[in-house]
Formats: sequence, structure tokens, C-alpha cells
Amino acid sequence: MILKKLLTIMILSVFVSGCSDQRPTTKVEEEGITNNVMQDKLNKYTPFGLTADLSHLSENQKKMIPLLIEAGGIMDKLFWNEAFGDKDGFLKNLSEDEAAFATINYGPWDRLDGNNPFLEGYGPKPAGANFYPTDMTKEEFEQAELDGKDSQYTLIRRDESGNLIAIPYREAFKDEVQQTAALLKQAAQLAEDEGFKKYLDMRAEALLTDEYQASDLAWMDMKNNAIDIVIGPIENYEDQLFSYKSAHEAYVLIKDLAWSERLAKYTDFLPELQKGIPVPEEYKKEMPGSNAELNAYDVVYYAGDCNAGSKTIAINLPNDEEVQLQKGTRRLQLKNAMQAKFEKILAPISELLIAEDQRKHINFDAFFANIMFHEVAHGLGIKNTINGKGTVRQALKEHSSALEEGKADILGLYMITQLYEKGEITGDLNDYYTTFLAGIFRSVRFGASSAHGKANMIRFNFFQEYGAFERSPESGTYRVNFDKMQEAMNELSRIILTLQGDGDYEGVAKLVADKAKIGSQLQSDLDRLSEAGIPVDIIFNQGIEVLGLGGI
Repeated sequence: MILKKLLTIMILSVFVSGCSDQRPTTKVEEEGITNNVMQDKLNKYTPFGLTADLSHLSENQKKMIPLLIEAGGIMDKLFWNEAFGDKDGFLKNLSEDEAAFATINYGPWDRLDGNNPFLEGYGPKPAGANFYPTDMTKEEFEQAELDGKDSQYTLIRRDESGNLIAIPYREAFKDEVQQTAALLKQAAQLAEDEGFKKYLDMRAEALLTDEYQASDLAWMDMKNNAIDIVIGPIENYEDQLFSYKSAHEAYVLIKDLAWSERLAKYTDFLPELQKGIPVPEEYKKEMPGSNAELNAYDVVYYAGDCNAGSKTIAINLPNDEEVQLQKGTRRLQLKNAMQAKFEKILAPISELLIAEDQRKHINFDAFFANIMFHEVAHGLGIKNTINGKGTVRQALKEHSSALEEGKADILGLYMITQLYEKGEITGDLNDYYTTFLAGIFRSVRFGASSAHGKANMIRFNFFQEYGAFERSPESGTYRVNFDKMQEAMNELSRIILTLQGDGDYEGVAKLVADKAKIGSQLQSDLDRLSEAGIPVDIIFNQGIEVLGLGGI
């Protein structure tokens, strides 16, 4: 077992001022560790330092990184507002361990435990987080007539008379977005790549106007930049009421040129793979953009939404359907964070839950490919319903994210199978299938409340019922049935893509209700992982000091 009692739990603090460049850590002494509930919760996470090789960067590029990290820190502050509210007043009344765990979760709700409160005095997490008034009902919102209520970039509040109003982010967060825009423009002056310079300037303007499409297009046009930043209000996972509102986040990234070159060829196959998806023609008539990119990065800073609870290890953006259809998407594989999750979490899980004779099929290359093709697969399928219900996201509302993640999971495996049969992927196909199953156990431990969690459980329960894998009651391990795996993959692909294309809200709601839940046997097996001391996820020690840039 590679994991022992943690000597140090590194806890990310939220950004407080422009002078902050590294998040402080909370230390747990090796001796005398109390076995209390809060300490057990902290032990769900294992620390990992976010570093990267910066030797190939120029002096100007190295000077950009602190500016981008500072901008990301402001996104962290905004996400606290969206997820919970008054961060400072909340944290100051907590014990050290409570504050540490609250910082990981951006509030008093445990994101790895179905968003249940871990502090006394707090009820269930509002489905709409802090994007909407907590006393607002769905019916009140749907009946309200106000411009921008379903915009991704507005907060819903009440006026003095108690009526609902929509406040654009550019107004609600005026000071913060102005500060962020100034930092991005300052970084743009140091940019040596013209495409990156253009994107930074346009992203700065987008934060000030809430108009993001032009900067998304500019981001898609970048090809040769060694540094990248993903920043702004992007994903709508935090809004579990309607999935309308986008939450603020940031990643600061260093491109791995060698790995990126290896991956570049796969996006060329997207149009061909789209044609082969196992659904009728009307559900695959949209052709993915031909300008899509697939690259590998070392991530050196997480902030906001992507840093809350379980940590993202791959990105597929932009989310704008028009940009996707015009230019495709960029898929960013966060290689250093991915390697940490494989070594510290997935490999130990396999030793306990995968049949002994199939453990030889567990490897990092298969894990990397499964994650990578999940992101690529977001570009497949359909973005607009076939019956005039608008976009899939609009038609499926709060269920849209879970079904989209489920689609990407299953079509990612479909892509691997097809490319393997074409000879474009080497190795043993069973490696990918077995590692895929082990990956479900890793992801299921994040709980079934998030979009990814619901997708994980739908897939797990569907595959189990289909016979794609089976559990041995004697050993408590799981074995992949490789022939059934492909059948289950094709059938679940058909179900999900049909629901999306039809905009079938009731059908998706039933699928979620029936299959997005953790059964007692699976929960018992997941408890064995915790008892063995296998962490659920990672937390980061990060910042300019960690990168050796403190003197810049």
C-alpha cells in the first residue's frame, strides 16, 4: 500500500489580496492524530505539489505566471460568493480543522458526501447555491418576467419590494472583474505569442462585458502558446437548480510539447467517428468542428469551481454550442494531476477491487486515454434537439450536465474501441476496459450528487445489469466481461444520445431517478477502500513559491 497516515494535509486557502501568492497549509502531527470525524474527513484527501518544468520559458513568460495566478485568485473569491456567500465571516468562527475542510469544500457542505452539511447549524445545500435567493421556488422563477433571468452570467436577487431581479456579473462583481481584466491586460503586454496576447486582451474585455464568445473563438485560434489560462465563469455544475448559471474558475497551465505532439492526430478522426455512432442518422447529423485540438499540460494553479472538492484532471472547452459547431473544442489533459490520481488512488483501488488476474490490465496509459477520450467525446453527438426544443442544455435543464457527462464517458470508450480496431491505438484493448471499470470506482467515491457523480452511477448500474462486469462474493472483487462490455457501451450510447436529441426531460429524469444512486453492496465496497486508507482525491500545494518564482 503506497498510502500511509498523512503527515501533512495541505489545505488551499481562498485568495484574500493581490499580495497573496501561495495558499497556506494546515499540518497534522504524525503522533497524536485524533480519530475525530473532522480529521477523518480531511484524510479523504492526499496532498500533491503543483510544479512544472519552466526551464524552456522565457523571462517574460515567467513574469506572466504570477500575474495569471493573481487573476485566478480573484476567480476563487468570486466562486466563494457563488457557492456560499460571506466567506470571511464564515471561516473566522471555525476551528482549524473545520476551516481547513470548509476551504476544500467552499462552504459547510461536504462535496464528497452528497453535499451533506458537516457543520451544525446548516441544513441541506440549496440546489441553486448562491446564484438565486434561497427562498425562491422553481415555479416563481419560471413565472417571473425579467430579462436575463436564464443567462449564464446573472445573479438572481430580490429588490426592496421582494421581486426577483437579474444582476449581470459585470455589475455584481464590478471591482473584481476590473481588477482581473487589468491583470490580464498586463500579462498580455508580456506575451510573445500573438494569439495568446489577443486572447488575453479579449478575455479581459469579456469579463467587463459578459460577452464571451469572441474570446472563446480567439482561444480556439491559439496554436503555439507555451502558457495558457482558462479563466472566467465557465461551467454550470454548481447550479443544480436549473444548470443555467456559470461559476467562476481558473487554471494556469504549462504546455507539455512532447505529449501534445503525440496526441494531435486523434481529433482528425472526429468526423468519421461521428458518422459511426450507433444511433439513427438524425441524432448525429451535426458534424464536429475540424479545428479541434488535443494537448497535454502541467497545471500549476487551480482556483474556484475546478478546485472545489474533487479536482478536475481534464478540460473540454468552450461550452458555447455555436463555437463548438464552428471550430470544435480544445481538450486539455492535465497530466501532472492525472498522474497523481493514478498513482495515489486508482492503482491502490485496483489492488482491492479488481480481480487478481485482470490487474495486469491497469496502467497509466489506459487511464490517460480514458480520461482524454472522455473530453474528446464531448464533441460528438448532438448539441441541438431534433424536434425544435432548442439546445440540449435548454431542454434538459438541471439534468443536462449529468447526461452530457454520461455521454462523454460512454462515447469516449466507443472512440477508443473504434480507434483500436483501426490500428490507431496500440496495446491491449482489455487494458482500456479494465482501467475504465477501475476508474468508475475512483469516480464514484466523489458521491452521486454532482453531474459527474450521477453519470458515474448511471453507467455503473447500467453496465452491471447488462452483465458487462460481475462481482465475486468470495473475493469481493470485480471482473470485466469483455464481450458484454462492448454491447453495453453501444446500448447506453443509443439511450443517452436519443434522450439528448429528443430533449426528453421526463425520460432523463426517470433515468437519473432509477440509476443515479449508490447501492448497498457498492457502498460496502467503497467503505473498504476508506478503511484501507486510500484517499478519495487530492489537494494542492500551489503558488509562485512552489514554482520557484517568488523572486519575480
